[in-house]
Amino acid sequence: MEKNEKKANKQNSSVTQGQEGLRRRDFLKKGLLGAAALSIVPRHVLGGPGYTAPSDQITKAIIGMGGIGYGHHLNRPGRLVAICDVDQHHLQRGIDKVGKGVKAYTDFRDLLQQKDVDVVHIATPPHWHGIMSVMAAEAGKDIWCEKPMTRTIGEGKKVIEAVQKHGRMFRLNTWFRFKDPFYGLGTTVKPLKKVIDSGMLGWPLKVTVSGITGYNWKFYWKGEHNLPPMPVPEHLDYNMWLGPAPVKPYNPNRVHSKFRGYWDYDGGGLGDMGQHYLDPVQYLLGKDHTSPIKVEVDAPQQHPDAVGTWRRITYTYEDGCQIILDGENRDKDAAYIEGPKGKIYKGFRSDIPNLKEIVQSLPDPEPQMTDFHESVRTRHQFALNEENGHRSCTIVNMGIAALRLGRTLHFDPVAQMFINDEGANRLIDQPMRGPWQI
Repeated sequence: MEKNEKKANKQNSSVTQGQEGLRRRDFLKKGLLGAAALSIVPRHVLGGPGYTAPSDQITKAIIGMGGIGYGHHLNRPGRLVAICDVDQHHLQRGIDKVGKGVKAYTDFRDLLQQKDVDVVHIATPPHWHGIMSVMAAEAGKDIWCEKPMTRTIGEGKKVIEAVQKHGRMFRLNTWFRFKDPFYGLGTTVKPLKKVIDSGMLGWPLKVTVSGITGYNWKFYWKGEHNLPPMPVPEHLDYNMWLGPAPVKPYNPNRVHSKFRGYWDYDGGGLGDMGQHYLDPVQYLLGKDHTSPIKVEVDAPQQHPDAVGTWRRITYTYEDGCQIILDGENRDKDAAYIEGPKGKIYKGFRSDIPNLKEIVQSLPDPEPQMTDFHESVRTRHQFALNEENGHRSCTIVNMGIAALRLGRTLHFDPVAQMFINDEGANRLIDQPMRGPWQI
């Protein structure tokens, strides 16, 4: 049988070579006509200057085709080859949008086995971010993850370990430390960084994040108490949606656009916007490799399941720098950043004369890697990666722990544990359900 197959292959090869010879002679005879015929091959398929052939493009897959996956990650760079969602309606909407040639999955573990996926975009609720990031790293994929990076401090530490053990590139999906106007502040981060690095404001510094300085804490992300159980829709795999989270009876308020109001999956407005708002603060203060040592909260008693509001959260670093989250906009004249020698307000107003002109003469901050696909190609760490992303997410998760417990917490930024508080430390590594362990 083997001999016959080899003989057939040899004959086929001879025929192919003969046909190729005829095609070449025919092409030479036809001259310009033949050249014109070849031009129907799309230019981007061939590659060359100004074009990238599909074989040279970085491919991506998206886990989670809800609002952020469908509305944001579909539009990020990369050639899409796969999508995944546990809601058949979301998945079908994605299929209709991307068309043929893109594989569709209901279980992300199957997607991670697809060999032609370079980058996995994780656009799920936060209770999945840590597990999926670790499993993607183990599968040899680079990772573009939604904020907050993880739902707990312990999960963040596991993500760092997995990403670095498997030599993967990681990017968190917030970008204000290196581009775009910083929400309602009225400036980008770069001139603020130049001023702080120059020492013009003195030290220590206080940063106030409130509606007065340009930041809305979105307290509409509140959960409802005593949700009545309802039938699970046929199009939703609710057990898979819950994944590592505790089993709670289905109610539409727990899933999709409402999940941020429940501690099992996120942390309200602080979980939603905290890393967007606070990651640049870590960068501005030069705290990318440490964390605050204390967090104080002023808030009503929180419900054990449903997220509530808060009035004020204060973080203090070892050197005296502070971050104030003013949920009630108490300080009507708050500066965004203030130090012993000066203040900078919303709109880059300052009590330092001619600050805008002075900034132009100050040296630029250290350059950053701000193109994630370039990071993937060169294996150089992205500007907002698993390490500094974990530290800014730790600020969020410290605040959530203090809110849930209703007390001041002291933190060891080296051990990354709360000091003399067993209840708080139980929130660092929370139990996961079923097979979902990292």
